[in-house]
Amino acid sequence: MVKWKDHGSIVLSGLIVGVAAIVLVLLGNPANMGFCIACFLRDIAGGVKLHTAPIVQYVRPEIIGLVLGALIMALAGKEFHVRGGSSPMARFVLGFCVMVGALMFLGCPLRMVIRLGGGDGNALFGLVGFALGIFVGTLFLRAGFTLKKSTPQPKVEGFLMPAVAVGLLLLLVGVPSLLAFSESGPGSMRAPIAAALIAGLVVGALAQKTRLCMVGGIRDALLFRDFHLLSGFVAIFVAVLVGNLILGSFNPGFAGQPVAHTDGLWNLLGMVLVGIGSVLLGGCPLRQLILAGSGNSDSSMAVLGMVVGAAFCHNFGLASSADGPTAYGKIAVILGLVVVCAIGGLNLNKQK
Repeated sequence: MVKWKDHGSIVLSGLIVGVAAIVLVLLGNPANMGFCIACFLRDIAGGVKLHTAPIVQYVRPEIIGLVLGALIMALAGKEFHVRGGSSPMARFVLGFCVMVGALMFLGCPLRMVIRLGGGDGNALFGLVGFALGIFVGTLFLRAGFTLKKSTPQPKVEGFLMPAVAVGLLLLLVGVPSLLAFSESGPGSMRAPIAAALIAGLVVGALAQKTRLCMVGGIRDALLFRDFHLLSGFVAIFVAVLVGNLILGSFNPGFAGQPVAHTDGLWNLLGMVLVGIGSVLLGGCPLRQLILAGSGNSDSSMAVLGMVVGAAFCHNFGLASSADGPTAYGKIAVILGLVVVCAIGGLNLNKQK
């Protein structure tokens, strides 16, 4: 049974994450995008020139902070356990597919909640699709889905993703001329490096300590009627909603929402893909980053799949824009649904 102390911790953490998202927007991040794992990984892919879309290129310090914050908290709590080797290629492909769905919707599960708190009605379609995708994912879990068991690995494996994060920070601060920076569009809207990094560190530490995960919250509610993890994301929504109401930036409706489109069907289907893929991975994009910072090399593979997926989406015209989804993007989402369901079906425990 979950104690009130645990409930209080995750609710407080959710409130802090929501406040951080509001503050980051005030300091320069795009509206309704104080935190977005998918969007920020896409920006990083552009920042290191894996894609050339000029409006989404920037090495986001928030992502660096998330990884390092999780690392620090895991080390402090003696929870830095280096494990991996669990179907790495499957996890890479699942991460790739999750990013395809997220860039169809234009946001990860965390941004979906932030968009809802800002009044973006389009995110309601995403929420329904996300819940539906998680439900489908739980059907695979009930049927015995499992990837290869992870095993202990050398310490260096667990420190490689944090080392990559440190390397990106050094480039951003010390040799920015090697990176790409958007001069217009969402990539040009950014909070100061120090503020963004601190916010990432705080949220990364809190998410590591509380196991904050949107996918885990809905999954546990469906499978076990356990609403502990879900309460954290409800707290994020409440904090963002109240913050936007206080600041006068709550803008209810569907049209004219920042970095969003109004195609309800594809908002829904994109998040169905995110939901299924995330359940099979064992956590949402935020959770994968936190686990990667905590020594889990399997989650690092999923994150790399997301980064490559983001680059692929922008290099080949799969990502949506404010004008709506592209034809190629729609095809990619359908193919992604086929792929994740195939991975789910081919990895059932036959004995069960």
